[in-house]
Amino acid sequence: MVKSQPAEEGLTQNTNEIQRFLHELERKESWHWWNAILVSMLLMGAIGSFALPNIISSSSSISQPEVALTVRGLFGLVLIFNIYMLYQQHILRVLRRHLATQLQVATEQKVRADTLYELAIIDPLTGLYNRRFGEAYLRTEIARSERTGYPLATLLLDLNDFKSINDRHGHFAGDLALKEFAHRLKKATRGSDIAVRLGGDEFLVILTDCPPEKIELVLSRLMNVQVEFGNEKIAVCYSSGWAQYQRNETAEELIRRADTELYAHKAAFAA
Repeated sequence: MVKSQPAEEGLTQNTNEIQRFLHELERKESWHWWNAILVSMLLMGAIGSFALPNIISSSSSISQPEVALTVRGLFGLVLIFNIYMLYQQHILRVLRRHLATQLQVATEQKVRADTLYELAIIDPLTGLYNRRFGEAYLRTEIARSERTGYPLATLLLDLNDFKSINDRHGHFAGDLALKEFAHRLKKATRGSDIAVRLGGDEFLVILTDCPPEKIELVLSRLMNVQVEFGNEKIAVCYSSGWAQYQRNETAEELIRRADTELYAHKAAFAA
């Protein structure tokens, strides 16, 4: 899949940022709990160190009221500290719930953005890229080929006698033929190539970094395409034409040259 728009990348970045904050809050919450336990133990130890010796020894020079006052003071510190720690835990829980809600919203927005982006660039019948995306992508690849000098080719394909399939078997059979051909076209190309449905029974393949001798390999993988409809097997044949990109050529000129070869091929098939 081709990378989506910068807006989608922004949503992904926001989601990652929220997740980072959530992990940070979890670490802080754990740190507060352990600190609370440690400080409570220290304060309770201090209470014990003041109270127990004076309870056991009656000859202490410290009076019982003073001991009681000290113990109450330490108990008060423990109570205040625990109340403070509980308040901090409450704040952390509120922040975590808030961030979790934001994360859920960001995730839902990303899913919607992905869905809308796919609807904008994908042909709903065949699952291939649509014409608008294909033409924009071709212009991008031409600019990259100009910079780097890597080979670029366009391959046009047109189904032969597609109208007769619709006339004899109905449009449902025609849709099956288009879907099967698109499926085979995807399997015939590499992950770096882009298969496009231009409209009707016309297809475009943008072959990046592809020397001319490799194009016949792609075409050989599209032999013997057929679909089963009822008890009949319908052959799906095609004509093709391709053109290698030449420097300073526009996308329209490149496609026009491939189109000229396609119609020469189609005319030979009809004859």
